[in-house]
Amino acid sequence: MLDQLIKFFVVFFVVVEPVSLLPLFVSLTEGATEEYRRRMARKAVLLSGAILFVFALFGAKFLELMGISLEAFRIFGGLLLFLIALEMVFARESGTRSTSREHAENRQRADISVFPLAFPFIAGPGALATLLLWFGPVSIAASPGHWAVLFSAVLAVLLIAWVFMRLAGRLMKVIGVTGANVSSRLLGVVLGALAVQFVIDGLKGSFGS
Repeated sequence: MLDQLIKFFVVFFVVVEPVSLLPLFVSLTEGATEEYRRRMARKAVLLSGAILFVFALFGAKFLELMGISLEAFRIFGGLLLFLIALEMVFARESGTRSTSREHAENRQRADISVFPLAFPFIAGPGALATLLLWFGPVSIAASPGHWAVLFSAVLAVLLIAWVFMRLAGRLMKVIGVTGANVSSRLLGVVLGALAVQFVIDGLKGSFGS
């Protein structure tokens, strides 16, 4: 269980990529008061936690109702994470998160906690796909301890994201945009390898080893 916890934490951390929130949060809250920044960071994390909790709890049941096998979603989830990894490696603007038009709209919003912070940046498609991949085989009724341990990793990543947003201004002065891009590229390589493994596991489960 410890190995699974560590592996899931690494995967979820790389997918959420709290480092990428630094320049975004600084840009969206430029000129705002400290109270506003604190409120947006807290609200974004709480909303993200609620979304992720619902998906972790009912995501597998939803797939079952739709007639989608876990192996099929594992393959799709792996491909989706691989696309995210490519965007991270090549430092491209992620189409899985938001478009340039949405970015322009973000700057005019008074409340940025729901969009784009909670969704699609923290609890985005990649994060939701990762939850379904890992929590799908784990039933909270049959294995509540296992489920709780895995979700503790989700809470840990959300806590890190909150800390990063609270310290965004100071951290950006230290690492800068270049440092954030280098970190993103390194994490993208790790995520790409894990995404390929998800696809391999899905193919094995579908067609046998």
